[in-house]
Parts: sequence; C-alpha cells; structure tokens
Amino acid sequence: MLLEYQCDNSPFSCPTSPNPTPKHTHTHTLGRIAISSLSLTPLPPPAGCCAVLQCLLGGLPPGADCLQAWKPVLLLCPELTMSANVSLKLLCPVLEQMSRIQSHSNSSIRYMDHASVLLHGLASLLGLLENGLILFVVGCRMRQTVVTTWVLHLALSDLLAAATLPFFTYFLAVGHSWELGTAFCKLHSSIFFLNMFASGFLLSAISLDRCLQVARPVWAQNHRTVAAAHRVCLALWALAVLNTVPYFVFRDTIPRQDGRIMCYYNVLLLNPGPDRDATCNSRQAALAVSKFLLAFVVPLAVIASSHAVVSVQLRHRGRRRPSRFVRLVAAVVTAFALCWGPYHVFSLLEARAHADPSLRPLVWRGLPFVTSLAFINSVVNPLLYVFTCPDVLHKLRRSLRSVLESVLLDDSELGGRSAQRARARSQDERGPLNRALSSTSG
Repeated sequence: MLLEYQCDNSPFSCPTSPNPTPKHTHTHTLGRIAISSLSLTPLPPPAGCCAVLQCLLGGLPPGADCLQAWKPVLLLCPELTMSANVSLKLLCPVLEQMSRIQSHSNSSIRYMDHASVLLHGLASLLGLLENGLILFVVGCRMRQTVVTTWVLHLALSDLLAAATLPFFTYFLAVGHSWELGTAFCKLHSSIFFLNMFASGFLLSAISLDRCLQVARPVWAQNHRTVAAAHRVCLALWALAVLNTVPYFVFRDTIPRQDGRIMCYYNVLLLNPGPDRDATCNSRQAALAVSKFLLAFVVPLAVIASSHAVVSVQLRHRGRRRPSRFVRLVAAVVTAFALCWGPYHVFSLLEARAHADPSLRPLVWRGLPFVTSLAFINSVVNPLLYVFTCPDVLHKLRRSLRSVLESVLLDDSELGGRSAQRARARSQDERGPLNRALSSTSG
C-alpha cells in the first residue's frame, strides 16, 4: 500500500503499514512541531523516511516524542534534503494556528497594508526626528534640573523605541514576514518591551518626585539633586532591563506554512516540560499578567496616588491652578494609558486564548493594531512636550536657527555673533519654562 504525502510542493510516496490512519494532513506544522525549509526529492524514499511519515501522521504510539524520533531518521535518509538548517520546534496551540494563517490576496487588504506601511514609515521618521530634537534641546540647551533629567530619560526611552520602527515598517512592507534573523528579532522585540517598562517606571518616579516636593518640601530641598535623579533613573533602567530578560529569552522566529516568518513568543523554547499545554498556559499567563501589573497597573496606581496627595496638599494651601509641568505630566500619562492600555488588554486575551480557542481570531486581528498603537506612543510624547510647554518650541526654533547659522555663516560672521548668542542663551535659561519646571508648588 502506498501512502502519498506532499511537502514544499514535492510529492512522493512510500510503502507503509496497511490501513494507515493519518491524524494530521497539513504541511510543515504537525501536532506541535514546526518543520521549516523541508524539501523532499520526488524519488521514493527509503524505509527511514517512511518511519518519519508514520511518526508525523500518527504512526507512533500515544505519548511518543515525534521530535526525538526525527533525529536518528534524518541520518538514515539521504533523499531527505534540507535547503536550510532543520528546525524542529515545539509550539503552543495558539502559535501553531498562527503559523498556518495564509497571507491575504484580497486587493482591499493589500491597499490597507500599503497604507499601514506608509503610516509606519512616517511615524518612524517623525519619532526619530522629534525625540532626537527633544534630547538635543533638553540635554544641551536647557539648564539641567531634576525635572529636565526625568524628561531627558523619557525622551531617551522613546528614541530607542522610535529607532525600532523602521525595522517594524520593513517587516510590514515585505508582507508581514521577519527577514532579519533570530538574533535581531530578539533585540528588536526587547527594545519594545524595554521602552514599555522604562516609560512606566519613569512616569511613576516623576509623580513620586512631585509628591515629595509638595508633601515633604524640606526633605526635597535637602535631598533632591540632579545627581540623585540620574542615579534613580539608572536604577529604573536596570529594573526595566531585568524585566525585559524573559521576553528576550522566549522570542523566536517561527516559519509559517506560506513561507513567511514570524517574530513572536515561543514559550516552549526553553525547558518545555512534560505537559506542553500546561507549560504554554502558565508561561503565557505569567508574561501577560506580570507586564500588565508591573508596566501598567502599578505605575498608574502610583501616579494616581501621588496626584491625589498633591491635590489635597495644594487645596489646603489655596493653590488650585496646575503648573505647566503638571499639565505636561498629565498629558504624557494620558497618552501612555491610551496607547499601552489596549495592548495589555489583548495580551491578557492572548493568554486566555490558550484555553479558549474562540478568542484566537479576535487576538490575531487585534494584536497588530494595538502593537502599532503602543509604538506610536514614542511619537506622541515629543509633541506633548512642545504643545504643553510652549517655551520648548521657542527654544527649539532658536536651536535650529543656531545650527543653520553655524553651517551657513562665514567664520568672521560667526565669531562676531557668538557673544550675542551667548547672552541670548543665558536669558533663555532663566525663561518661563525652567521656572515652570523648577516650581515646587505650582
């Protein structure tokens, strides 16, 4: 009896046991094992390859490890050729189903993909320019205070996130396929999560700093320094890196059946354990819940509590009008909640989808959109700095003019104007923005 099988459009057949009962008939992903870059010659393979087919189609007894069964057979099967390294990976059910989703050929969907590529390309360009200018203005053109230190590190976090947007745009442009390798997949995704944690931690620190200024003014006067703020920021960065490690470890490239490549979680990548379903459920839930709590709920709780304390203290003092910096923080926190909230909701739904397959289509449709929304947060923040604090725009214009003058003017003209620019800079540093940023009671 002949059992026919097709892999990578290369049909072949081999004798097998009577009355085979195939359990899986799809290509590449069988059970929870992904087989990438597999090509077979059309010649009838030897018995070793038939054993592989029986394994893949359910010929092994229940509980047998098909992944281990592959390895000795590969050595016995010269007709089994690999166009790339053999990749046999254990996959969770959700990821297995995702790998079988085919690319869309509908023209309207293609137009949406083109529009998405264009929008992400513009966002990446704006994000790099905006955050680079904010870093330049705040870091080089303003007097360094505790508050400018917070803003500087927030802008640095956003710049890192914006620096990954061009690669995400390329991923979209080539048909939602990751072509940049596993190592860069891990790095790219880690920066995304690093920005997520760092933004939440820094916003919490800013709110606590404001609370201490108002509730403990004497202590703040004695201990609140730029050097201390930098040390706190470095500690928060270290904490963000530590929380990013699991996402680096479990990130992987997974081949799809249609030839595309995913850059996604693979929680079975390390020590899958005897019960794969239980491992998938527990690890995916742990990742989703931990980032939801540490990067979203806890920061928002700290921010809300700090704001409540500040409001009560200022009301007792008869001060109700918020300062520019308070309005800036409120705007940045609102943008953070709106951009990252949907992402965390869908991450929790994705964890739930391991046990509830009915949620999977919703997760697959929604996750790309909410991920893009989270990326956009790094583009929105610089605009908030400018529109909430008008003096930033004034300084930005002066800084750009100074750069152009240094490029276009002759040395003699440049030397004649250097003293005038120095005097203007010293006046700007005493301008309304630094007074607003340094205010302890507004």
